[in-house]
Amino acid sequence: MQAAVLDAPSQPFDVREVELDEPRGGEVLVRVAASGLCGSDLKARDGLRALAPFPVILGHEAAGVVEQVGDGVERLRPGDHVVLSILPACKTCAPCRGGRPNHCATTATAMRGGNLLDGSSRLTANGQRLNHFLTVSSFADHAVVPESAATVVDPAMPLDRAALIGCAVLTGYGAVCHSARVEPGAQVAVFGCGGVGLSAIQGARMAGAETIVAVDVHQGKLALATMLGATDTVDAGTESDPAAAVREATDGGADYAFEAAGRPQAFEQAWASLAAGGLLTVIGTLPSGTKLSLDADPLIEEKRIAGCYLGSASPERDVPALVERYLEGRLQLDELVSRRIALAELDDGFARLREGTEARQVVVFTHREEWHVN
Repeated sequence: MQAAVLDAPSQPFDVREVELDEPRGGEVLVRVAASGLCGSDLKARDGLRALAPFPVILGHEAAGVVEQVGDGVERLRPGDHVVLSILPACKTCAPCRGGRPNHCATTATAMRGGNLLDGSSRLTANGQRLNHFLTVSSFADHAVVPESAATVVDPAMPLDRAALIGCAVLTGYGAVCHSARVEPGAQVAVFGCGGVGLSAIQGARMAGAETIVAVDVHQGKLALATMLGATDTVDAGTESDPAAAVREATDGGADYAFEAAGRPQAFEQAWASLAAGGLLTVIGTLPSGTKLSLDADPLIEEKRIAGCYLGSASPERDVPALVERYLEGRLQLDELVSRRIALAELDDGFARLREGTEARQVVVFTHREEWHVN
């Protein structure tokens, strides 16, 4: 198969033929239709987060069609359209038994080693082992993944937009609706309007928030945020005090603030934007080892900070529901795809991602009409 191999951090991608073993027990082979470029891929590519050993095939936000199933697979069959996610679950470890399958210990161990759930890799090139990325590795035209990492979706769902649900939409929407549990009438601020932040804005809109303030440094993203549900915008590149601007727009402070930029400065601004009793949910992934600072005085106002992993999502529950919302016109995904690229254009795509000018770029592997990839 064709795949983009990253041999070491900060090196160019090498698009070449690699070998992919057949799926083993509990695994499926998926022909990848589309894969989004995510900030987690960027931080791994730049060596800012050690998410897998090298050499590695990155990519984790994807959708495609099942081609083959391994022994014991009961839920999926060849021909199924699926969204892939980084949340496979063994269902037997302590977090899984405790109702937190998105923190599956077996999955975490597999990811650190660049493996699938059985502790081994299906990827080689000229006899050399290649590592999986977050059990997906979708910067390739095929992927072998655990059965629990693939969720069946309605074939009417366009697969290049379905891919975004696997990470950006699950994370942003889930942070609002599952992690923070924003209620109708709330005052909300979202710092960072990439794919995740824009999905959080849509989540806030669907949750019935009264005010939704979008904060970013790019006018194009702020315009898109307004289209997707933001009631107010703050240009953090020109505004001298973005937090004060948010407090003004929310009549004293946000009930819920979401940091979706993955930047310490955005964290500090989001914290300063809260009303008394407000909650800051940190969605963006920061470089490993990052130390955050905050003004401690607001703690006496019972302001809180919470982490978030993929929006506290359950793919089995959330992916079909989000697909249904898209097909009904309630979730806007067409607007999130700012650029479609080929696998050979990954280096340029990551340069653009680093600049922060794009909402979401998607690698498209096929234009077959029956897959609804435009």
